[in-house]
Amino acid sequence: MKLTKSKKEALKRLSNDHGVIGALAIDQRGSLKKMIADNSTKEIGDEGIIHFKKLVSEELTPFATSILLDPEYGLPAAKVRDKEAGLLLAYEKTGYDATEPGRLPDLLPEWSVKRLKKVGADAIKFLLYYDVDEDQKINEYKHVFMERIGSECVAEDIPFFLEIVTYDAENDNVKSEEYAKLKPHKVIEAMKEFSKVQYNVDVLKVEVPVNMNFVEGYTEEKSVYSKEEASAYFKEQSEATKLPFIFLSAGVSAKLFQRTLIFAKEAGSTFNGVLCGRATWKEGVLPFASNGEQVSRDWLQETGKKNIEELNEVLMETATSWESKVTN
Repeated sequence: MKLTKSKKEALKRLSNDHGVIGALAIDQRGSLKKMIADNSTKEIGDEGIIHFKKLVSEELTPFATSILLDPEYGLPAAKVRDKEAGLLLAYEKTGYDATEPGRLPDLLPEWSVKRLKKVGADAIKFLLYYDVDEDQKINEYKHVFMERIGSECVAEDIPFFLEIVTYDAENDNVKSEEYAKLKPHKVIEAMKEFSKVQYNVDVLKVEVPVNMNFVEGYTEEKSVYSKEEASAYFKEQSEATKLPFIFLSAGVSAKLFQRTLIFAKEAGSTFNGVLCGRATWKEGVLPFASNGEQVSRDWLQETGKKNIEELNEVLMETATSWESKVTN
């Protein structure tokens, strides 16, 4: 793939000196509200969400290459991030309308790519729910939608990170054994689709192609994939795109995510980093919600920092530079 000078410089701001993206994600909105509310005996409100994002940004960005935030609650957190950390901003509305079929995408109405860039974004991130096997009319709507966002990013000369979260329209339980059997097909075909030139995607943010909880040796329950089968899926995923791609943590534990990256490397995956959210900071929500700022800050300075530093060590051994996929 080719990148403009401006996009290449932006990706460098989001990466380490080795061209690997070790980004921290805390662009959650609705789910973070629920996490805080579930662990608090009092109403914390929007100010609480803003404050928690600031704490995470302030304490953890010195150890991350960049941070992903939302413009609704995250701009104060962007201002207190480490001066060396790049900034990605989310462009999608949180969640989706569950009363309509298709998990259709929608934009934040108060924002545009131009405005997100103006407040300091080095890149634009959009989350798309996608089932390659869903009704053609629904998927065509999503294809057109992504073309529009890609065109906006081209016009503003800013990298477009597309986050793809797959699902099955016929089965809501993505943690089930049934979905585990379908997941490689869903993930890999979605990557193939959005690697096409008309979308102008610069970096794909994707799930790993298997549910590691169903991989032989990684589960005490019935396995869906042998290690050899899982390894082949990681290799197939890597070969499905010529674009740089990074893994999302999908809320799994920090340890399992690290083990997954090692497995991916051994399988021959040429992934280029991570955008890791809840695996890093989710256990810090309880001390924040129940005991306040200082206890939460202590947790972030100790366990949160440890999570990132351990992840960084794994990344140095497993991830490859996105620059290897870019032509001059």
